[in-house]
Amino acid sequence: MMEALTKDVIFKKSPQELTALLYEGIIDNLEQAIELINEKSYVQANAKLQRTNDILHRLGIGLKYEAGPIGQQLDMLYNYMADQIIIANVKKDASILRDMITLIEPIIQAWNEILKKKVNVSQSSAVQKVSAYENSIMRVQN
Repeated sequence: MMEALTKDVIFKKSPQELTALLYEGIIDNLEQAIELINEKSYVQANAKLQRTNDILHRLGIGLKYEAGPIGQQLDMLYNYMADQIIIANVKKDASILRDMITLIEPIIQAWNEILKKKVNVSQSSAVQKVSAYENSIMRVQN
């Protein structure tokens, strides 16, 4: 499940980490909506699906089209998913929602992998800076 999002937690997150949280929110809401549809709790499922479409809308707003064709492709994907979620909501069709999870999971996995590599890169950069600092201290002391 998603961690509790307090203002403090949100302000400490990078934009990339916030995107990862939004992706996690999509999966959580879709999985819960599937369960709720299966339980015939349609009003609650509707709320989860509306929340999912809100997240997709926010992700679409955050796209940078000048970064190349991937921005346009993600926009088309988010719009397609939002349309399919509306159809699933109207039809109360959990299979469409499972398809949407299958569709977005590889993107989420890729995003999280990139985040891990960025963390490793920034950690190694920090180690290099500390090493450079230590070396300069050692030279001054000698």
